[in-house]
Amino acid sequence: MLNEWQEFLDYTGTVDYKVEKKSDTSYLGRFTFDTIMDFEGLARVLTTIARGYLFHEPDGEILDNDPWERTAYARRALCAWCSVPEKKTATPKEAWQFGTDFRELHDEFPALVDKRGRGWFCRHVHAVAQLIKENPGKVRKGVPEKAVAIRKGFDKEWRKKLVQFQIPIFSENTKGAWTIRFDDVIADALELGPLRQSEVVFSEELMERINAVVPYGVPTNIVTTLIAYYAVNRRMDTDWVVLPVANFDAYFGSTMFSRKHMGKLPKEIIERSEHGFGVSRYRVSEEYLPQISVP
Repeated sequence: MLNEWQEFLDYTGTVDYKVEKKSDTSYLGRFTFDTIMDFEGLARVLTTIARGYLFHEPDGEILDNDPWERTAYARRALCAWCSVPEKKTATPKEAWQFGTDFRELHDEFPALVDKRGRGWFCRHVHAVAQLIKENPGKVRKGVPEKAVAIRKGFDKEWRKKLVQFQIPIFSENTKGAWTIRFDDVIADALELGPLRQSEVVFSEELMERINAVVPYGVPTNIVTTLIAYYAVNRRMDTDWVVLPVANFDAYFGSTMFSRKHMGKLPKEIIERSEHGFGVSRYRVSEEYLPQISVP
């Protein structure tokens, strides 16, 4: 979560689709089933992708030109990543002013959408479902049923979501309310700036103090990661930092973080508000903040 350039690559690059044992969820990539089936945590995913195309060369180097001049380019990248083929038998009522098949962007973004209109996310989700279908005995209980649900209903639900993404930010259409939109994503990306690759250093003395208050059963790396993320993302005008809970679940490899560990975080270090819709907010006591090195 601190190396945002690597996070961008994880959202746009190749995933190793294999499963060796039931505890292995690496085939999901940087996602959980909550993201795939309920679309939790997509705001950060889309914003990270937009920042990559607004501010960076393909090798990660920061561009010199004005990112505002690349907003249309970044929006096309988002459309390509989200693309899902149209239904062959779509009725006139279903023919929205906003399409969902962006195969015409393949030449510009070959890694994000293929010639059949299947975007990166669509291909990834179906690759996950296929892997589970072929290896039902190697995944956790209940996962094969999720794969069936994905094959039956993902494309339909994703088309609806992609239409919502494209509704203009000032639209009076109520269907655009309370949802993520590409306009919001790009605005957030412009405010956040280039993707960071921060290094956070915990002294030996600080680690001793952290270990002294971490409850039994809570992995120390979860606490230190949250502290480091807070230190890097804290702003001058507030002590609170938004915690993308769903994305941290994916980063740690399971929903154990949100469903088990988050409620046991040491209150001496972390103060947290309630969470919903895949996000929360929290702050860290000043005495537990580490040193930051930003390349």
